[in-house]
Amino acid sequence: MRIAVLNEVSASLKNADILAALAEFPEHGVYNAGMASPEDKPELTYIQTGLMAALLLNAGACDLVVGGCGTGQGFLNSVLQYPGVTCGLLVEPLDAWLFSQINAGNCVSLALNKGYGWAGDLNLKLLFRELFRDAPGAGYPPHRSESQAESRRKLAGISAVTHRSWLEILRGLDREIQLPLCECKVFLGLLDDAAATSPLAAELAHYFAGLPSKGGSVG
Repeated sequence: MRIAVLNEVSASLKNADILAALAEFPEHGVYNAGMASPEDKPELTYIQTGLMAALLLNAGACDLVVGGCGTGQGFLNSVLQYPGVTCGLLVEPLDAWLFSQINAGNCVSLALNKGYGWAGDLNLKLLFRELFRDAPGAGYPPHRSESQAESRRKLAGISAVTHRSWLEILRGLDREIQLPLCECKVFLGLLDDAAATSPLAAELAHYFAGLPSKGGSVG
């Protein structure tokens, strides 16, 4: 599994904790595509990291995004504006296991300031252990598994008919939201790597290559 970690500025100090927790799972490739510290440039808010997450997932450039913000709510609402994303707010380990089993999503949002006190880093490790403990989508309780799978299919269909194409979305978005993405080297590298097998990734890589860069970079 390819996992993209996307920290925004307010919770960037927790980036090292997330990477340390994910290091317990060396079978997964982890790509640190957001901010690693408050000093990183460009400065990303959850507006940018939500967009980045959705682009990477839809382009097939990663399989799971780990994002979040101070409360986790901002990133959650940001990324759910876009098609093809199933995101859960994970606060404690049981949230992670239930999200995996019932929702089988491709994105998680973490609360990285609110309630992140003593042993917050340990909670992250326990959370990821539960997220990856069992194969996703088995259902809970077990007798609800077929109904829950059908709900996931229906939600995917709703997403497909209620959104425009990605190029239409990007052309309609405020350019100031998009420009910082041109300076995020790991993000752009993931799109480039996926371009060989994903037409959307190739379109997106070409699109961002045509945007002006402000200078400075993350990753």
